[in-house]
Amino acid sequence: MKLTSEKLPKDPLYISLSQNAARNQNFFQWTKGKTDHYSHAHLVDKALQLLQERIRRGDAMAYFLRGQLYFEEGWYEEALEQFEEIKEQDHQATYQLGVMYYDGLGTAADAKGVEYMKKIVDSPCPKTRHLHFAAAYNLGRAYYEGKGVQRSNEEAERLWLFAADNGNPKASVKAQSILGLYYSTKEPKELEKAFYWHSEACGNGNLESQGALGLMYFYGQGIRQDTDAALQCLKQAAERGNVYAQGNLVEYYYNMKFFTKCVTFSKRIADYDEVHDIPTIAQVTDCLPEFISRGMTMASFYYARCLQLGLGITKDEAMAKRYYSKACRLNPELADELHSLLIHQRI
Repeated sequence: MKLTSEKLPKDPLYISLSQNAARNQNFFQWTKGKTDHYSHAHLVDKALQLLQERIRRGDAMAYFLRGQLYFEEGWYEEALEQFEEIKEQDHQATYQLGVMYYDGLGTAADAKGVEYMKKIVDSPCPKTRHLHFAAAYNLGRAYYEGKGVQRSNEEAERLWLFAADNGNPKASVKAQSILGLYYSTKEPKELEKAFYWHSEACGNGNLESQGALGLMYFYGQGIRQDTDAALQCLKQAAERGNVYAQGNLVEYYYNMKFFTKCVTFSKRIADYDEVHDIPTIAQVTDCLPEFISRGMTMASFYYARCLQLGLGITKDEAMAKRYYSKACRLNPELADELHSLLIHQRI
């Protein structure tokens, strides 16, 4: 299972570029009466101009802000160069370099990513305090995946527990969610621990864990089975954009013979573009791409089944084959499991 990096935590003392621009009278004078120029590209260009001016006046923070703007725009080579330039003076730049070298953004993947994260975790500097939990999560990911360090689930668990900080909402909520996933997939499984950590993460706003709680309630894993609580979690998670929760609701609607609802819901999900939409959804929701893919697979398969049998929609076997094929491309293993259920007439 491939995990993703923790995004840069906000510095309590950090004033975002957007907040600065909102207070900058020159910015308003520039945009006033120029709505035709109020495009993303023009705003980025103006932001770079403002940052260049702040750099000229000796504003040290502006160097990092420029690098971060490059990073958020996907201009990774420029971001890498800027962060490298200021890494000895700015801990946030060091953190971002850790992410970029580990994930291979703007450069080849390199073990330096692990070194930079260790530097943050081990730093006694008060200015790194807001970065410790996130860096520990990322370092735990490295041990879990065995990249840049010798693989060790025990060390990954230790670092994630530190990063999760007993459910502290100001710690790494991502670590809390990943602990829920870790305890539900390790052997032997520790489902009560998994439920606890998903509950903590969900309470702190994590979308992935909200969907996971729904499934744990639905199947009685780590908690007494409660269909009402399960559907509440799944529906809320689905409304917030959790595609895996959406896929499981499709399955529920099919099994309950709510075919019209199943068709309407599943088609929208099945029509997501597998190449472009998965990374975009992952970026927006912070859900793991693997589970987004699983949700799309379930939706594609059940939509195909409805088309094949004419359930809630006009029968169309040619179109059904197209969506069965998409399910197989997205996740062959899950598609095979669903096909096995079909053969045994459980779908």
